[in-house]
Amino acid sequence: MKNIIRIIMCSSLLLWATSAKAEWQYGVSLMGGNLSSSGTETEGSAADTSTRSKSFDEIFFGGDIYVDYISGNGITYGVSYVPVDLELGSGKRTDSAGGDIPGEADTGTRSASADVSDLITAYANIPMGGAGYYALLGVHMATISTTETLPNSTYGDDDIFGYQIGFGAKAGNIKTEIFYSDFEDISISGSGGNSNKVTADADALTLRFAYGF
Repeated sequence: MKNIIRIIMCSSLLLWATSAKAEWQYGVSLMGGNLSSSGTETEGSAADTSTRSKSFDEIFFGGDIYVDYISGNGITYGVSYVPVDLELGSGKRTDSAGGDIPGEADTGTRSASADVSDLITAYANIPMGGAGYYALLGVHMATISTTETLPNSTYGDDDIFGYQIGFGAKAGNIKTEIFYSDFEDISISGSGGNSNKVTADADALTLRFAYGF
């Protein structure tokens, strides 16, 4: 349902931009870049309020499918969807803290990972001169999906927004773009066994090659 709402929102932006002299184009792209993220886990128990921080730099490769609406004034409005997940980071640790009561011992191996999934972007290509160059502005919508192995709790998912800004060039049906993306802060709380909280921030620099049909 969340994805349907996002697609409807993005499609509404395209329809809002319609004019008599316009054309539609759809296509596929390949992309790659560097995804940086940093996060902090805060213990929520009364006995332990410590924090742990970690940062990741991940090289990623992927692609998207997209639809462009080229308006009569030359501005292109588009929507893209990335069908594969992008990993934010993963980690594992083994705890061996004892307790006065054996059942309260904080021991065991804990692992967790987070991915960016269902990434949808609504964007505009704004012409710069007459040689095919354009500025790129966009809004991201995505879900942060978590997978974890914890003794007594789980973390949920978080829906976030972000923005992109960049530069591109179009020659015929081929577009080449480089852009920077920054996402809003991620905040996920544990449930089922503790009230631990994870906060994180993510940004990316991406090179994208697109071909329209």
